[in-house]
Amino acid sequence: MAPSKSPLENNPLFGQLPLELSESLRRDNPWWSGNVAPTLPPFRRWPFQRLRRMLDRGLAPATVLRGPRRVGKTILLRQVMDSMLSEGVAGNRLLYVSFDELPTLEDIAEPILAIGRWFEDHILKTTFNAIDQQGKPAFLFLDEVQNLAAWAPQIKHLVDNHRVRVLLTGSSSLRIEAGRDSLAGRISTMDLGPLLLREISGMRLGSESTAYWSDNGLDGLTRPEFWQEAIRRCNKEKELRHQAFALFSERGAYPLAHERADVSWSEIANHLNETVIQRAIQHDLRMGERGRKRDEKLLEEVFRLCCRYAGQTPGQSVFVPEINQALGGSIGWNRILSYLRFLDGTLLIRLVSPMEARLTKKGARTAKVCLCDHALRASWLQEIIPIDPNGLDKEPHLAAMAGRLAESILGYYFASIPNLDIAHVPQRGQEPEVDFVLTIGTRRIPVEIKYRKRIDPHEDTHGLRAFLEKTVYNAPLGLLVTLQDDVTVHDPRIIPISLSSLLWLR
Repeated sequence: MAPSKSPLENNPLFGQLPLELSESLRRDNPWWSGNVAPTLPPFRRWPFQRLRRMLDRGLAPATVLRGPRRVGKTILLRQVMDSMLSEGVAGNRLLYVSFDELPTLEDIAEPILAIGRWFEDHILKTTFNAIDQQGKPAFLFLDEVQNLAAWAPQIKHLVDNHRVRVLLTGSSSLRIEAGRDSLAGRISTMDLGPLLLREISGMRLGSESTAYWSDNGLDGLTRPEFWQEAIRRCNKEKELRHQAFALFSERGAYPLAHERADVSWSEIANHLNETVIQRAIQHDLRMGERGRKRDEKLLEEVFRLCCRYAGQTPGQSVFVPEINQALGGSIGWNRILSYLRFLDGTLLIRLVSPMEARLTKKGARTAKVCLCDHALRASWLQEIIPIDPNGLDKEPHLAAMAGRLAESILGYYFASIPNLDIAHVPQRGQEPEVDFVLTIGTRRIPVEIKYRKRIDPHEDTHGLRAFLEKTVYNAPLGLLVTLQDDVTVHDPRIIPISLSSLLWLR
């Protein structure tokens, strides 16, 4: 009996591809023929070195880099390839495929496997396993892989049967998460959001410094000494931090806004609307289950309200009447909620749920909306809200909205930190609300944001003290996040830290 064929060999295009597709691959991989690759920005974002390590010697054969559109995933991927080529890795060992731009793949049942086999036959001229035995493994860079409906089974087959290293990017956490179950032990995941405050400093001010808060564990967060040393270090770099925070306030944290500081904000805003928001709504979220199209107007209106109520918990009582008034329909809360989750899946927003210990049937659906970048709000609503102290001094009437945006910024920041669980505590009876609660193991850290010039050390810490005094929460300390530095609170359990300092830690 003849051995059964693998899925790759059953492909009708086994060993070949349509001419248009193969030519497109050759154009996108100029290093195969010794041609010059596109010029890349010199600034490298924080995951660069880690991605190199994961590709070279990571435990998992595949790594996926997730993040919203236009935060620099493709640039990072290309920078990794460029660094490998500059270190002497042969060009024919690198394959780059963008599933956002390739000619139609509809006629190819398993495009990743088909392209992989074509790459072996026509570029490597040997097999993945054979070249790996020579100590020269092949590297596959697959961009925006979530555009393929069945990408995960193909990656699973590829890494299970072929010695190859894979780096993937994706702009949809829903589609990426859907594929991870079948890839347990074969894939590592890293999230990339907009620029960190230190990256803005490096890109715009040419001054890079070492982050204090590394990604190697979270246990230090529960110790007061960690925060005391953090504040001390932030104060040493106060001038640089304040400059970077002012730039962040002015233009947000999308790389393009700072790479092209010479371009007016109106042009940047239009570009963000077109390439980030509209692209996500019209492309990433266009098709639902079984090919059914989602309502583009409803998606736009849900996102508009996410911008309007960033940092707040609008819930059913806000979304339903406002959306039905805007669209003139009768749209139910469950449908709106599903669209909120779709937007969360694009990583444009993060929905921070109430703390699990206090969930009720009603509260379970009252999530706090946190935008990935306040610049998206400014571009979509055409409303600029300064968040730095100097900007607010000039427009003090915007202080309340700036406080909401500070809450949104901090929520997305915390939600993007690996293995850190974040929730919020809504007001219940006599118990005050708490803006955020961080859970590290069995311990919880309440976080309260008071984004104003004058802080009342007693009144403004009421929520934190109420939380700290409940032994069931096992909270060793609380954070009071402020607008300005040098706020003093006499309760030793409460650590005041400015928003700019907290963002400067990573």
